Amino acid sequence: MISKKNIIKRAGMVIVAACTMVGSLCYSPNQIKAEEYWPEGPAIASPSAIVMEVNTGTILYEKDSHVQNYPASITKILTTYLTLENCDLNEKVVFSEDAVYKNEGDTSHIWRDIGEEMTIEQCLYGVMLASANECAYEVAQYVGTKKGGDYSTFIDMMNEEAKSLGCTDTHFNNANGLPDEEHYTSAYDMALISCEAYKNEDFRIITGTETYTIPPTNKHDEPTYLSNHHNILHFYNTGKYVNEYCTGGKTGYTIAANSTLVTYAEKNGITLCVVVMNAQAPDHYTDTNTLIDYCFSNFNALSISDNEATVAENAMKDIGVLNSNEFFATLDKNAYIVLPSTVQFSEATFELDQNASDSIATLRYTYAGHIVGSVEIQASGAKVESEFYKDEPESEKKVIKISPLIFVLVILLIIIFAVIAFFGKKIYDNFYVIKHNMSVKKERKDRFRQITEKKKRRRKRDRMFK
Repeated sequence: MISKKNIIKRAGMVIVAACTMVGSLCYSPNQIKAEEYWPEGPAIASPSAIVMEVNTGTILYEKDSHVQNYPASITKILTTYLTLENCDLNEKVVFSEDAVYKNEGDTSHIWRDIGEEMTIEQCLYGVMLASANECAYEVAQYVGTKKGGDYSTFIDMMNEEAKSLGCTDTHFNNANGLPDEEHYTSAYDMALISCEAYKNEDFRIITGTETYTIPPTNKHDEPTYLSNHHNILHFYNTGKYVNEYCTGGKTGYTIAANSTLVTYAEKNGITLCVVVMNAQAPDHYTDTNTLIDYCFSNFNALSISDNEATVAENAMKDIGVLNSNEFFATLDKNAYIVLPSTVQFSEATFELDQNASDSIATLRYTYAGHIVGSVEIQASGAKVESEFYKDEPESEKKVIKISPLIFVLVILLIIIFAVIAFFGKKIYDNFYVIKHNMSVKKERKDRFRQITEKKKRRRKRDRMFK
């Protein structure tokens, strides 16, 4: 008895085998690692930086990316992301005394009052556009309380999320990035966090918004106008750094942290996350634009399904019984890899990861020592409709039973037909040779018979004359 899951997994392995075969055919023994080309990155002034492609995790550039630095307000990317993951946008918060008095004064804020009511959505626009510290504190406190704790519960959630994303240089001690010796991260870790946040649709909308208006509240009779502080996204206090491909990001600054900046940019299927830390203004802007230009000029996104799916699909068509069923597994059509512009898809290599929990397996692509993307082998949703598969009773609906007798008979029939076809072709291909050999044998027999009869007559004649 074979479970449907195992059948799908075996089907997935056919894709792997097909891709491996194509990869081996495309591989030339004359190719060596020394020939693999990766563009040389530009020189920048910022002490620590990284460019990570959001969807593939490909590192296109890095400079001291694991050095620990103070993040300042780019911390709020994680605060916003965790709030979105745990709340609806229309939920309402009421500003506490701690949120107001611990985060205003000389810090970035939008002058909220104790007891003021706002929605989560309005608060998060305050956090991401105006870098409002009291809004960051209040949403953190709200989520922490919602989880059965308080503000410190949310800080624990931040550190747990960072760890789950693979961060190793990070420890958060507040939700807004205000100076704290126990609050630090690295450009690499911040890129991991920022890439994950960008996969949330609500986050992408908020971070890419240039201006927003908070309507009048129970404490403010007039609307509050917000403008995104990110000068690469739009004209905030200067237009000299605006980049048409920028889709959002977050600024940060404290005396201890210097300028920090996270920037998202999209072009030709590539989504960049650029992180610079400990920079002197305006280097955080000029370096970010330099890195964006470098990446879009030197790298391309190549669809995995366009390059691999034809082979996989042709192989999978043979999976169904008597070739009558749809194939059970397919490649994720949205997956791609990022390679230098002069490199072809076939030059990337891949390895199989069978430990993926949400898919049959994962193919991970590498080139020149860089992870350049991956694709999940997914169940296609095809149903088994062949009469050779019979469902179990209701309690075991998810298991498919194959009749051993029918299976053996089908195999035997296939073998018999194959043998008949083989020998039939042999006979057909050698028909005239066989006919000629038979004719020669007949002639030899006839000559032998004639010679024998002559000898008999000669012996008979000899006896008559004796």
